[in-house]
Amino acid sequence: MSSPQCFQNPPNLNSGVHGSGTVQELGGVKSYVTGPHDSKLALILISDVFGYEAPNLRKLADKVAAAGFFVVVPDLLYGDYFDLENPQFDRAAWLQAHGMDKGCEDAKPLFSALKSKGVTAIGAAGFCWGGVVVAKLANSSDIDMQAAVLLHPGPIPDNEYNEIKIPVAILISEIDNCYTPEKTKQIGEMLSAKPELKSFVKIYPDMSHGWTVKYKDEDEAVVKSAEEAHHDMLNWFINHVK
Repeated sequence: MSSPQCFQNPPNLNSGVHGSGTVQELGGVKSYVTGPHDSKLALILISDVFGYEAPNLRKLADKVAAAGFFVVVPDLLYGDYFDLENPQFDRAAWLQAHGMDKGCEDAKPLFSALKSKGVTAIGAAGFCWGGVVVAKLANSSDIDMQAAVLLHPGPIPDNEYNEIKIPVAILISEIDNCYTPEKTKQIGEMLSAKPELKSFVKIYPDMSHGWTVKYKDEDEAVVKSAEEAHHDMLNWFINHVK
């Protein structure tokens, strides 16, 4: 979380868009849930620093749920979202309180809760802050996860990429202070050098960090690219969470 891009274009949480799902507690975490409750396939979507109430994130959850997945968007920030409008907001204190290691540990009970509901396969996607959390989950040996998608993740050390053991897709914008195109290609080569690991790395031309959930509806080019990334994410899960 070292780029100013991570904190730009905050969502309008008062837009009136709340999604077609419901909010309930799952695994000890308040979560937005949507999709068929009897589905054996589940996806966990982990937000960026602006939290699980973001309208575009909830719309994406509903879109993915329409493909037959039970989708969970947990509030791993516990209502304490990054607040650019508050002049007294302490960024350093916020980042210390909401470390990605903590986010990973807090997400783990969701897997047990889903399994107890009869779910047999689980995938997880993360956006920016949440992308780093999902990378850590993909390295964990104490959860059963079938696939991961990292959408414009925050900085992740090479050794953590190397430790990913499940099918992973990494979707990154061309204009990203966290990942130059050269760095993104290097990560792709690192992952593809492991024949036992299924991986997919894609750069989206002319897009900026965070575009998949922080787009404006009137920006047709960004919306089109965001929808392409959503389609790529969904295809990855359809192919690997089954």
